[in-house]
Amino acid sequence: MSKPAAANTGVGTFFSASESREERWRELHRAAKALAAGGSQADKARQDAAALLGQLAPLEELCAYPGPRLMAQVNERLKAGDGAGLVRLTQRISISLLSNSYRDDAEAWKAEDEEDDPHMPKILPPSIGRGQARKPYCEVLIVSPGERSTWGPMRDGMRKLRRETDEFVVEPVIVGSFEDAVLAVLVNYNMQAVVMFDGFGYASQTPLADLRELIAAYLPQAAAARDGDLAMLLSRAARSIRPELDVYLSTDRDVAKLAGADEAAGIRRVFFALEEMLELHLALLEGIKDRYETPYFDNLKKYAQRPIGTFHALPVARGKSIFKSNWIRDMGEFYGANLFLAESSATTGGLDSLLEPTGNIKLAQDKVARAFGGDRAFLGTNGTSTSNKIIHMAVCRPGDIVLIDRDCHKSHHYGLVLAGAQPYYIDAFPLTQYSMYGSLAIKPIKDALLALKAEGKLDKVRMLVLTNCTFDGHVANVERTMLECLAIKPDLIFLWDEAWFGFARFSPFLRRRTAMGAAAKLRAMFKDPEYKKRFQESKGALPDPDKVRLRVYESDSVHKSMSSLRQGSIIVVADQDFHTVEASFKEAFFTHTSTSPNLQIIASLDVARRQMELEGYELVQRAIQLAIEMRREINQHPLISKYFKAATPAEMIPAEYRKSGFSDYGEPGWNLTKLIGALDSDEFFLDPTRITVLCGNAGFDGSQFKALLSSEYDIQINKTSRNSVLVQININNTRSDLAHLIKALADMSRAIDKRLAEGGEPAQAAFKARVKSLVDDVPDLPNFSRFHDAFRDNPKSKTAEGHMREAFYLAYDAAALEYVKLNSKDVDERVKNGPEMVSAKFVIPYPPGFPIMVPGQVITQETITFMRKLDVKEIHGYNASLGLELLSPKALAALKKEERSATKKEKER
Repeated sequence: MSKPAAANTGVGTFFSASESREERWRELHRAAKALAAGGSQADKARQDAAALLGQLAPLEELCAYPGPRLMAQVNERLKAGDGAGLVRLTQRISISLLSNSYRDDAEAWKAEDEEDDPHMPKILPPSIGRGQARKPYCEVLIVSPGERSTWGPMRDGMRKLRRETDEFVVEPVIVGSFEDAVLAVLVNYNMQAVVMFDGFGYASQTPLADLRELIAAYLPQAAAARDGDLAMLLSRAARSIRPELDVYLSTDRDVAKLAGADEAAGIRRVFFALEEMLELHLALLEGIKDRYETPYFDNLKKYAQRPIGTFHALPVARGKSIFKSNWIRDMGEFYGANLFLAESSATTGGLDSLLEPTGNIKLAQDKVARAFGGDRAFLGTNGTSTSNKIIHMAVCRPGDIVLIDRDCHKSHHYGLVLAGAQPYYIDAFPLTQYSMYGSLAIKPIKDALLALKAEGKLDKVRMLVLTNCTFDGHVANVERTMLECLAIKPDLIFLWDEAWFGFARFSPFLRRRTAMGAAAKLRAMFKDPEYKKRFQESKGALPDPDKVRLRVYESDSVHKSMSSLRQGSIIVVADQDFHTVEASFKEAFFTHTSTSPNLQIIASLDVARRQMELEGYELVQRAIQLAIEMRREINQHPLISKYFKAATPAEMIPAEYRKSGFSDYGEPGWNLTKLIGALDSDEFFLDPTRITVLCGNAGFDGSQFKALLSSEYDIQINKTSRNSVLVQININNTRSDLAHLIKALADMSRAIDKRLAEGGEPAQAAFKARVKSLVDDVPDLPNFSRFHDAFRDNPKSKTAEGHMREAFYLAYDAAALEYVKLNSKDVDERVKNGPEMVSAKFVIPYPPGFPIMVPGQVITQETITFMRKLDVKEIHGYNASLGLELLSPKALAALKKEERSATKKEKER
């Protein structure tokens, strides 16, 4: 029998609470079967069952199902030694929890042999129907100061308030203390609201000492405030953990005064005592409906049901050109009628315009802003590549300097070309052993800002662009990065590309490291009088709260980590000076947004937001737990670990950026409190859901391994490196997916073992050489060199910015180009003796997927060596038959001559 979940105070406790609970019920069912079988094991089975019930009881107090009546009957069956009855009950409860059928099936709630009594209050959740007729089920937490004996009548009283017209089934969970309430918010995924009846106490009466560690980890100041206003403390606690939850207060205090107080800002509504129970019930439903409503999707469904006559440029609208076709009818049969009924190029009839939203798209965008913690949000239907370019063009002006990680998505590089801004490339820390870069550390960013300041150019610096998290899972310390940069330039704009990290908003574990999470904290910090004292004592090490302008932009690929159709993207803004760029933002949005956006992508963004506000917490928690489990299964499997490994945080992040010493999620001695300390303090943290699987020791390069997984095992992988692949866990993955990959890795490992055993020494020697070439003989990663002097305002400057746009468009002139074969002697001669070779293109090998050359960059020996060692098939911007595409020395000389002439004329004027 395994240990109870609550006994494990390690990192996994928080993420595995739900799965551990379900596993305990399955273990209890097995113990019940042993008890029912009788024999010599019956006494042990009874003891095991009693121990399991003791472990489950505190957690079941925090959940509506199976509830007090079923739990009482389970205890009665065990006490009476009724093994057969215990088997039936535990099987039903176990299956209901595993399948979530209790949310829909009233039978799951009935005690054994119970008959419906028309004279009894309706106590079972009346969820009916399937599909669109189904009423979603959820739970509401009631925090009561009353004796436990009053909880049953309170529960029945709330159930009596249900009406057939209610859109949701709301089941109450009642606790009596602050601690129990916080634990319920943490572990009960069904929770959608918290109702506080004033006067409850702080300490729990249930034995949950280990789970109380969660409170200490997430709310370290809570215990010190236990003698204060617990209702306000709980309101702040609940919303800090799950900001989407609605919080209500019923009190006998001066409600008018309390409702208007700043401390009650997070409370949705305040009621006086018990005078408005029906109003409370209706308020609960309205609050849930506010998150459930999808303005655009709801209107699109209504539109599809209307008998519309279409006389516009979209033949597939209504589907008649499809379903009446002799040749393409199979397309309609494959996609179904609704897709075509919901197609239109019109912006009337309730559909609204993405370019100038005033109706349901505007409402949908407002809900997205609320969900992701921004002031405003914008929907995008052409991926985050376009979202990034919109932001660059909106906030940057020609000649502005933009600090940027060279290892960022290509959309940022092209965005700078379009905006005419000067990139100041800074290199991330290298992970040479995996042929990838990590992320951009704070020190080189500050060094660049200070160098620009020393040369009097700080006023030209406009924006810092960073990827968070990176493709490989490196998560920045966003708060610290912005705080230290704003101390140097208080009006610096931040663009955080969170294409892979949008889901993190819905994890209290990761939210602190998101752009909007950090922006909210900094806003509150700068308003705090205590911060002003800290600033004055810091002697300039902190931003001046009277001068700082917090300007933060976040781009999210919703389709990458949430339930949106491909290319669904959002821009979330927390810019206190947005009014100064609002007009240019609109122009940039017009420039890059199609006048014929895909309606289904817009609708899916609306629905994805709904899902994340209502169940994102659960989905993300489960995804993180699954990822931690997959890491453990790969690295602890005796056969798989011979050839494959899930790279640990210690292997992906150098020690200098992990001052806490955190090295792995399964590391002994690391409880949640220490892990959150690492999250708060370390410069970089590794997203657990992005698993770099090292395959070099199996003799596979990343591309080979990816192809093998796809062709032989039907497993799809996205990113590869020289000796690794990236396994991404998201809200779509299940334990069956985990088993699928583990089985594939085990099969491959067995095949390698067999091949080496049967091949003898020659095969083993060849294998060893192959592994060495992949793991040890890896080329150094090239750093950015510099822009050619022709693209620099001042070639003597020590700062690294350059006019990449000029180089990019100069390459449009064929007469300005030359080509040199990569492996020719000419390349070596020119690197050594000149003339300098200057790239005309972005050259991007896949892997690693970042530009090793950009337009206007001087090509060095370091870059040539790296390119010559590349053994990848796909290199964007490079044609091996032509060679390196360069800007010719003649064209560069002519450009410099033009610049000198223009400078002379400017001086003469």
